[in-house]
Amino acid sequence: MQRCAWAGETPEYIRYHDEEWGRPSLDDNRLYEKLCLEGFQSGLSWLTVLKKRPQFRKQFRNFDAKKVAQMTEADIERLLQDADIIRHRGKISSTINNAKRVLEAQQEFGSFAAYIWSFEPESRPGPMTRDMIVSQTEASRALSKDLRKRGFSFVGPTTVHAFMQAMGLVNDHVDGCFCRAECEAERKTLKRPK
Repeated sequence: MQRCAWAGETPEYIRYHDEEWGRPSLDDNRLYEKLCLEGFQSGLSWLTVLKKRPQFRKQFRNFDAKKVAQMTEADIERLLQDADIIRHRGKISSTINNAKRVLEAQQEFGSFAAYIWSFEPESRPGPMTRDMIVSQTEASRALSKDLRKRGFSFVGPTTVHAFMQAMGLVNDHVDGCFCRAECEAERKTLKRPK
C-alpha cells in the first residue's frame, strides 16, 4: 500500500497518516485542538506532539473551548510542571487565548468550522512528490492574517498551512498515496457550513 513518504515506518505516523491527516472535519473542538497542536509543534517534530497528545487532551479539557477559556494563570503554572506536554509558557497561554477567540468566532459565524472552512481554497491536483508540497499558500497566508487580526496567536502562515492540510481543507496526499482518493471522496461529500 503506497503512502506519502513522510509517514515512514513509525506506527504513530502511519496511523496518523492513514486515519487522520487530510480527513475533513467540521468538529469545532477538533479544529481548535489541531490549530493549537500545530502551534505547539512549531520547532519540534510532529511525532513529539503525537506522543504527548493524550496528555494535551487531558490537560486542555479535550480542547473544549468553553472550558479552556476559563483556565487561569494558576493553570498555566500547573501545566508548566507537566513533563508529559510541551512546557512552553507562550504556547500554553496561546491555547487559552485561542479558546476565547474560538468562542468569539462561534458567536459571529455560528461555528468555528463555518469560519475556518470559509477560507477553503479551490481544489488543485495532488502533488506528485513530497518536494512539490509547499509550506504555505495564498490561502494559508489569508487565514493566518485573519486569525491574527482576530487575536489568535501562534498562527503563522506555515502553521496554518499545516493545519489546513491536516484538517482536509486541502488534500496534499501525494498522487499514488491510497489516502488521496479517500480524502478527496470525503471532501466531495462534506456539507460545508454556511
